[in-house]
Amino acid sequence: MMARESTIENERLEMALLLEAIYQKYGYDFRSYSKAHTRRRLEHRLNMAGMENYSEMIHAAIYDEDFFNELLLDLSINVTEMFRDPWFYRAIRKEVIPHLMTYPFIKVWHAGCSAGQEVYSMSILLAEEGMKDRAQVYATDFNELILQKAKQGIYPIDAIREYTTNYQKAGGKVSFSDYYTADYDNVVIKQSLRERVLFSSHNLVTDGVFGEMNVIFCRNVLIYFDRELQNKVLRLFYESLCPGGFLCLGSKENIKFTEVVDDFELVAAKERIYRKKRRP
Repeated sequence: MMARESTIENERLEMALLLEAIYQKYGYDFRSYSKAHTRRRLEHRLNMAGMENYSEMIHAAIYDEDFFNELLLDLSINVTEMFRDPWFYRAIRKEVIPHLMTYPFIKVWHAGCSAGQEVYSMSILLAEEGMKDRAQVYATDFNELILQKAKQGIYPIDAIREYTTNYQKAGGKVSFSDYYTADYDNVVIKQSLRERVLFSSHNLVTDGVFGEMNVIFCRNVLIYFDRELQNKVLRLFYESLCPGGFLCLGSKENIKFTEVVDDFELVAAKERIYRKKRRP
C-alpha cells in the first residue's frame, strides 16, 4: 500500500513539474485546470508517445517544440459543433436578441472559441436577425493553431448533417446550405459570415479585461478549471461586460456558488444565460 501511495505521489509531483515547465518555457498556464481533466489528457499523450513516465514528457516538452504543440492540442478544450444545444440558440433569439436590438452597435465576445463553430453559429443568428452589420464579433483562444483553423472556417463535410439538424432545431430561417460552399471532403463557411469576426489570441488564465462587451459566450470551458480559477475568470467576464450585458455559459456550468453570484441576474436557467446587474 505504501509503495502504491508513493507512486501516486511521485506521479502527482511529476505532473506538477510538467505544468510548471510548460508555464516557465512557453507561458501557457494549466496549473489551475481541473486535476482530473489534466491527468486524462496527459495520460493520453503519454500512451500515444510510448513514454514510461512524466519525467520523459517534461524533457520532451522543453526540448522538442513539435511534441509540445501536440501536447498543447491535448490540453486545449476543442470539443464543439455548430449550433450545439439548439435550445440554447432558441433562447438567445427569444431572450437576448430583443435587448441587443435596442443598441445601435453591439460587441460580442466568444472566449475560448476553439475551431470557431459556435462563432459562426452566432454570426448566422445575427445575420438572420438583421444585426450582422451593426455587430463586431471577437473570437479568442490561447491556442494559435486552433485560431488559424477557426479563421479558415473549414469543417469536415461528414459533420454537416449534424450541424444542419442543429441549425433547424435552433430555429434556422433558411437552408443551412446557404451558409457554406462544398469543397471535396470539406465545407467552407461563406466569407460574408467572417467579415465581422476578429480572431485574436487571449488567454483567460493570464490575460486581462477584454473591452466592454454586450454579450460574452464561454460555454463548457469553466468546467475544466478549478474553483479559484473559475472565480477569477468570472470576475474577468463581469468586468468585461457593459451594464446589462449577457453572460452565456455551458449547460454544465452555473454561477450559483461563485463570487459573482450577486452580480448577475438569471435570464434562462436551463440555458445558463445571465445578465450583469445595473448598479444604481
